[in-house]
Amino acid sequence: MLEHFDALHAVAGLLVGILVGLTGVGGGSLMTPILVLIFGINPGTAVGTDLLFASLTKIVGSTVHGKRNTIDWPIMARLAAGSVPAAIVALVVLSWAGKVGKQTSHTILLVLGVMLVLTSIATLFQKRIVALARGVEATQVGQGTADVAKPVWATVVLGVVLGVLVSISSVGAGAIGVTALLMLYPTLRISRIVGTDIAHAVPLTLVAGFGHWIIGDVNLALLAALLLGSIPGVIVGSLLSTRAPDRILRPALAAVLLISGIKLLS
Repeated sequence: MLEHFDALHAVAGLLVGILVGLTGVGGGSLMTPILVLIFGINPGTAVGTDLLFASLTKIVGSTVHGKRNTIDWPIMARLAAGSVPAAIVALVVLSWAGKVGKQTSHTILLVLGVMLVLTSIATLFQKRIVALARGVEATQVGQGTADVAKPVWATVVLGVVLGVLVSISSVGAGAIGVTALLMLYPTLRISRIVGTDIAHAVPLTLVAGFGHWIIGDVNLALLAALLLGSIPGVIVGSLLSTRAPDRILRPALAAVLLISGIKLLS
C-alpha cells in the first residue's frame, strides 16, 4: 500500500478535515468533488472511498456526541430505518447498471452535481429556512393543529431519500440532512440535531461504503492517505471554529460547493 501513497491526497484530507471542523458540513460534499475534479479519480471509486472515509471519521464524532448526550436515539433510529434499506437497494441498482452499460459514472456525476448545488443552497440559507420552519411550528401549536405523528413518518422518508442520495453521490447527510431535521424538529436543540445527524451517518456510510467495496469502488491506499490528513485536520478545524466568523465561512463554503456542482454538471 505504501508504494501507492500520495502525499497530495493526505494534504487534501487535511484541508477537508479543517473545513469540516470549521463549518460542520460533512466531508462528502467537499472530498468527492476534489477527488473527481482535481485528482481525476473515477467517480465510483471517489464515492466509495469517501463513504468509508466519512464513516470512520464520524465514528469518532458520534462517540463524542454520545458522551455529551447530544444524540436523539429515537430520531436516529427513524432515519436509519429508512436510509439503510434504501442504501442497499441503491447499491444493488448501481451494481446492476455498472454491468449493463457504461452510464454509471455519468449518472454518479449528474447526481453528485445536483446534490452539491442543493447543498450549497442549504448551507447558505439554512438559518432562514429553520427560522421559517420554527415560525410555522409555533403557529400550528398555538392553533392546536400540530400533528405529533407527522415528523415520525417524515423522518423515515427523509432517511430513504438520504440513503439513496448518499449511496450514489456520498453527499447529502451533512448540510441537507441537518437542515431537513431542523425543519422537522424546530424545537430540538441544534447540538442534538447535529449529534443525531452524525450518529445516523455512521451506519449509513458504513453500509454504503461496504457495498461500494464489494462492487470494487474503494481504493484502500487512497483511503489511508485521506485519513492520515483528515484526522489532525478535524482537530485543528474544531479548535479554530470558535474564532472563525460564520458570516464569512458559510457564504465561502456555499460558493465552493456551487461552483463544484456546476462544474460537474457541465
